[in-house]
Amino acid sequence: MDSFSGTERKPTFVLVHGAWHGGWCYGRTALHLRELGYHVHTPTLSGLGERSHLVSRGIGLQTHIDDVVNLLEWENLHDVVLCGHSYGGMVISGVAERVRRRIRRLSYIDAFVPQPGQALFDTLSVERVDEVRALTLERGFGWLIPPVPATVFNVNTNDIGWVDGLCVPHPLRCFEERVHYTDRVTSLPRQYILATDFPGSHFPDVAERLRDEPGWRVDNIKTGHDVMIDDPIGLAKLLIEGSRG
Repeated sequence: MDSFSGTERKPTFVLVHGAWHGGWCYGRTALHLRELGYHVHTPTLSGLGERSHLVSRGIGLQTHIDDVVNLLEWENLHDVVLCGHSYGGMVISGVAERVRRRIRRLSYIDAFVPQPGQALFDTLSVERVDEVRALTLERGFGWLIPPVPATVFNVNTNDIGWVDGLCVPHPLRCFEERVHYTDRVTSLPRQYILATDFPGSHFPDVAERLRDEPGWRVDNIKTGHDVMIDDPIGLAKLLIEGSRG
């Protein structure tokens, strides 16, 4: 799996989680990468996971971009493979615009790949956006999106209770704010990892579009949407392969 030469510098992996999750979801993948000698960071975004006590109406996509930018700068990270799962694809797109010099490659894990100036809601149907807003009004005080059950993501049976127990409401503003980036991002090598066992997903359309675009590598993995939960070792393998080109 790990075929970096003795003279080639191994990348540092920064694994950014998606909506409702936290850095906890990457624990197994991070453990495997570390066993192979990689440096790995699994930040938890503001208002989520073990930082859920800090949740507020003011938290949006820009807050989460700042979270990851600050990690890279305060830890002085370079040669970073910056990975984003689901909503995390929005985050890493904004991060790369800010600190491109620190990044080797972007990896989108069954993730949103926004166009410049898009919000996450812009990538969904009007009907789906209306459903999310209605649910937020009904169960999230008008500004928190309740977690999606793990069964919807087709998480393996053994981990459903664990995932449902740790996912928390997600600030609506994160889905409304737009991400802005330039060719500083599109000139980076990019990888897309598609989960092929996620019924009803619209991400296959994203992956199909990217297969023919220059600068992209597209890989498939047979899991539900929470790839890092269902096949942490398989995900680590694809991330390592992708980091080599």
